[in-house]
Amino acid sequence: MEISRELLFFISALGAFNGLGLGLYFLFFAKPKHTSHYFLGGLLCTLSVRIGKSVFFHFNDDLASFYIQLGLFACWFIGPMLYFYVRSATTNGLHLGKHAKIHFGLLIPVALFVFIRFPRYDFHGLWVNYLIQIIYWQWCAYIVAAGFVLFKAGFFKKPSESKNKHFSFWVLSVFLGTGLIWFVFNTAEYTSYILGAISFSFLFYLLIILFLFSKNRSSLLLLNPPKYGKKEISPTEAEELTTSLERLMQQDQLFKNANLTLGDVAKKLNILPHKLSQLLNEHLEKSFPNYLNEYRIAEAKLLMKSNTLFSFEAIGYDCGFNSKSAFYAAFKKATGTTPSKFKQQN
Repeated sequence: MEISRELLFFISALGAFNGLGLGLYFLFFAKPKHTSHYFLGGLLCTLSVRIGKSVFFHFNDDLASFYIQLGLFACWFIGPMLYFYVRSATTNGLHLGKHAKIHFGLLIPVALFVFIRFPRYDFHGLWVNYLIQIIYWQWCAYIVAAGFVLFKAGFFKKPSESKNKHFSFWVLSVFLGTGLIWFVFNTAEYTSYILGAISFSFLFYLLIILFLFSKNRSSLLLLNPPKYGKKEISPTEAEELTTSLERLMQQDQLFKNANLTLGDVAKKLNILPHKLSQLLNEHLEKSFPNYLNEYRIAEAKLLMKSNTLFSFEAIGYDCGFNSKSAFYAAFKKATGTTPSKFKQQN
């Protein structure tokens, strides 16, 4: 019996301790930086403090009232951290600044006032009969709000219908795990107080397994992971590469080659193809075909204005298009009109 008690303490305490470490990781070290990581880190830290209090209180009835109240203080923020984690994770962190500031700007002063003005040691009845219930129902309200956000975002669909199955499973694990911990704590009088800590340990190790064995952690943690990982092109290097690229297009007129590939241009620039793709997508906000077509359409306009003998098909081929239909489609997309109407107008 004594061994099982020690084992129970070890499992529960280890989960809380490691959860705090993982929370600090997401707060300060997780890459790439993302708004959702800060709220996930805050959620894990507040849960760990709350669980840690429960573990030590369960195995030590003489635990100082201050530490008990500290665990309850952390409870104020579990619900909001979950809600804003879900919102930031499902919307890529858009438009959260004002709402988060309002929520935490109101909540932190209230929690601090209650913590300082009504210490649990002196107001035990107030805490047991009212304040603890208020904290837990506030936590519940945020769980419901987070669930509504997930429902609207389609996270309760079948896994096969999800845009990013791994990410959906991760977010739902965090959401359902937090809800389970709330439920266990609120039914502790019918079961066991330590079940909350065990539930947290289960949730924590599930997340750890997902995190450690994921081949692409960005796709696990983010709805739309960055395409190029941690590799970034500095503004100075991007400017130099863009200048060299424009020189190749304007002076060497590489765009006139209908069989030109991304690899061909990258070789001319002496860089890897994925770096050229990153330059175009992140710094010029264009795909490689669209970038080429800009030069091809500009050249086609000049030929149409200066030469009345060439057919549109010949102009298209001369500018680098490999078919008449491709030229017409690209021209209309770029100008909003057909080559014949453009020629008439000019």
